[in-house]
Amino acid sequence: MEATIEKQTLLNELARPYELNSETIAFYQKNGYVKLKHVLSQEVLSYYGDIITELVFRLNTLVKPMEERTTYERAFLQIMNLWQEDEQAKEFVFSKRLAKIAADLMEVQGVRLYHDQALYKEPSGGITPWHADQFYWPLTSPNTVTVWIPLQETPMEMGPLAFAEGSQSVEISRDIEISDESEKILADTLQKQNFPLNDTPFALGEVSYHAGWTFHRAGPNVSDRPRKVMTMIYMDKDQTVMQPRNSFQVADHAKWLGSVPVGSKPQDTLNPLLFSY
Repeated sequence: MEATIEKQTLLNELARPYELNSETIAFYQKNGYVKLKHVLSQEVLSYYGDIITELVFRLNTLVKPMEERTTYERAFLQIMNLWQEDEQAKEFVFSKRLAKIAADLMEVQGVRLYHDQALYKEPSGGITPWHADQFYWPLTSPNTVTVWIPLQETPMEMGPLAFAEGSQSVEISRDIEISDESEKILADTLQKQNFPLNDTPFALGEVSYHAGWTFHRAGPNVSDRPRKVMTMIYMDKDQTVMQPRNSFQVADHAKWLGSVPVGSKPQDTLNPLLFSY
């Protein structure tokens, strides 16, 4: 009985609204990202973090030595759509608390899940090069946002996420995949255009939300512990699927959107509605 009560407490937290003030929403709208403290408790992060970690190491297929990996492969172990693999992982991914924040930041009436992904940067894991996520997504509207949830305190040595403030609103280098080339080109371009950089540690329970076209990166993990992160990508519930513009978007259209017709809305089966007013 006690275990049931404790689990219900965790579920209640994942459903409880996290209220945003107008200044926070305005900051996100202007800068394309926001960091929020005390979003999730240590208890929630510990309980679901253990479940997510077990899934990551069970489902991971990247076993090459670090020195044999590409820059992208050195950045992190990447496991997608844990919600389809485990009912308890689904509880976390479907959190109304987290989804409501996404809707409120984008100022939309509701959000669907595009997909989730665990991103585990191993000890000695390399940089995550500068990139914008929406390069990969065949979605018409820029109303997309990723919540980045460290499952532990994340000091600078572990490679926390960093953001180029305001970069979501400028159409620069939107045709480049994540790579050594994107790191060099975007680092130069963002510096020349004087975009402020937010590169700070994450406290336990702190999460970030960044827009699909916001440029971001992460440093290497030079600690002796894995940097464990869970993410969910949300889109406006009224998002429309567009004609893919590159091979990555062709693949995403099939895998994450079920190849629904161009011009149609994502469907509930693969892209469930997680919050709506």
